Amino acid sequence: MSEAVLTQRRPLPLRLLITVFLVVWVGLAAFPFIWTVWGSFKVEPDFFSRESWWNAIVGTYTQIQTGAAFTGDGYYGAWITREFWRAAGNTLVVTVSVTVISLTLGTLGGYALARSGQRYAFWILIAALVFRAMPHITLVSGYLLPFFQLNIWGVLPTSIIVLVAINQPFTLWMLHSFFLSIPKDLDESAMVDGCTRFQAFRMVIIPVMWPGVVTTGLFSFLLAYNDFATTSMLLSADNQTMVPKISSFLGSVQEQGNVMFAVAAVVSATVPLFILVLFFQRQIVSGLTAGAVKG
Repeated sequence: MSEAVLTQRRPLPLRLLITVFLVVWVGLAAFPFIWTVWGSFKVEPDFFSRESWWNAIVGTYTQIQTGAAFTGDGYYGAWITREFWRAAGNTLVVTVSVTVISLTLGTLGGYALARSGQRYAFWILIAALVFRAMPHITLVSGYLLPFFQLNIWGVLPTSIIVLVAINQPFTLWMLHSFFLSIPKDLDESAMVDGCTRFQAFRMVIIPVMWPGVVTTGLFSFLLAYNDFATTSMLLSADNQTMVPKISSFLGSVQEQGNVMFAVAAVVSATVPLFILVLFFQRQIVSGLTAGAVKG
């Protein structure tokens, strides 16, 4: 039965209640981001006004200080004055590297464990789960001494290594579940037709579970993109990614404009995530659905 027919059968009060609930829910969910985007084009006395919240709407002090109701000083200060562009570039390098390495190791390991009939596959997954359950800060502290001794603390490869190690158990478990949902008959049929095990994996299995790879890759990307504990402890000030850089705007010593630099940087860091999720939303939904059904 089509969705249109089901909608017509619902009582009018119920449809109105659902519509009102959805509008209120979407409004409440979107309001913080919309308010932050709006406030990023104001000056600090307006956006953090104690006199009236209306100042943030009309931009009373923004007009006094800049001559206009909106200003891009926060973005200029963050991106140019405080070199937020450098942190954005570092974030891109870290997130792409972590995602590619995690997916490469996760797909190979997940496929091997899913197709293995040995008992050690179960214990490997349990060990990975225990490692995943440990607090990130505990894992990061264990890497500090060898990184200092090897004189590799503060550079991007150190954070990439640790983030891959933290993310790999999740990637392994998620891709393992996706591979279990794919019948072994596909592998066997491909090998009967002359494919090697790796050819069957690359040309038959991966295309079938591509939505699962995209879903897992997005979660890996978000882990590296939003990480604070690992990158703040393992990267020097010159190699900071965006999240620790935003935190540095709000240090113990406040300077004029730093708060608005942080607000503008938060908006700049959040917008790409919205675009990414909107672009891959169908793959994410189909991937999660495929992982929930076996056989």
